[in-house]
Amino acid sequence: MKEKTTTPETRREFLKKGAIAGLSPIALAALAGCKGKESANAAPITGQRRKLRAAIGNAGLQSTWCALGKTTAELWGGMLDVEVTWFDGAFNLEKQRSEMERLANQDWDFVAVQAYQTDFLEPVVRKFKRRNIPVISMDTHLVALERMREVGVWMQIEPDQQYMGRTSARYLMEKIGGQGKVIHIGGASGHSGAQGRQAGFEEVLKDYPKVEVVGGGVRWCDWEKEKARSTFTALLNQTQDKIAGAFFHNDDMAIAAVEALKGSRHEGMVVAGVDGQKEGLTAVRDGRMAVTTVNPACLIHMTSLVIGQYIVRNGEKMEDLPMRVVTPGPLVSKDTGNIEALLYMADPTHCLV
Repeated sequence: MKEKTTTPETRREFLKKGAIAGLSPIALAALAGCKGKESANAAPITGQRRKLRAAIGNAGLQSTWCALGKTTAELWGGMLDVEVTWFDGAFNLEKQRSEMERLANQDWDFVAVQAYQTDFLEPVVRKFKRRNIPVISMDTHLVALERMREVGVWMQIEPDQQYMGRTSARYLMEKIGGQGKVIHIGGASGHSGAQGRQAGFEEVLKDYPKVEVVGGGVRWCDWEKEKARSTFTALLNQTQDKIAGAFFHNDDMAIAAVEALKGSRHEGMVVAGVDGQKEGLTAVRDGRMAVTTVNPACLIHMTSLVIGQYIVRNGEKMEDLPMRVVTPGPLVSKDTGNIEALLYMADPTHCLV
């Protein structure tokens, strides 16, 4: 891809227009042609800029969140002169690790990954470290934050998981009047994101002593839609009372489960989720869900690409980078007025949020 010459004036105009369109400052700077020195091990030059090679993967493409992340990486990789090779974790610990083991023997400019489970990929991340290949962690923690640099993780790019759980849960509690029975469906117990969402829910629950969680607490469903639906249906049948609400750790599980409410005594239940991508946003707009909080799949994957290419092109050092980039995640309901804008930005054509 041949680059156009960017003058200071045209660059400022580009940044101004991009800011109005909602692009992040990181992405705008990269696309505006901000470059530093090139890494010696970068791939051959295309035009004025080297074409980089990056291995990128996430937990499992069965999830709409993860599938959108792949689309984002490929779209923005093309715009940033980064050739993206994708590897799929398929929601299987051994498969994700074996894929990374295979990649650890190949040459990459950088690697970005969303782990299916914290700590499980540590041995293979250390292999990348020994080969001086930067690794960026997306969403789920590869290892605990205080150990990441020693293991070989350059940066953690993530949403505020506890905030997302807390905001969706509080909206739910307010909508049910602070009393009644609720169901809590979790993702994977070893996933740092699911742990954060659980913590956010339980933090809010303490403020509502008249709310009872059916079954006594969270039921882990490993992000699997069918497992979530069958677990949810079983919990519905545990009581003759009408259940007031439900909190799901992601929108995929919520959308799959709410089908069980049709024609039942629980129809009209307040359903809250997390992720806020196209499917969840549409479900809120259509009334199948009451609320979701955005976990910005596009922004997380895009930011990983932008920072990865900065590390290589600028020859940046690990110790000069911030350890974490925390992405924003707004609450979305029919009351918040942001559904249509977020639907536009989350569309796979744009991959912005």
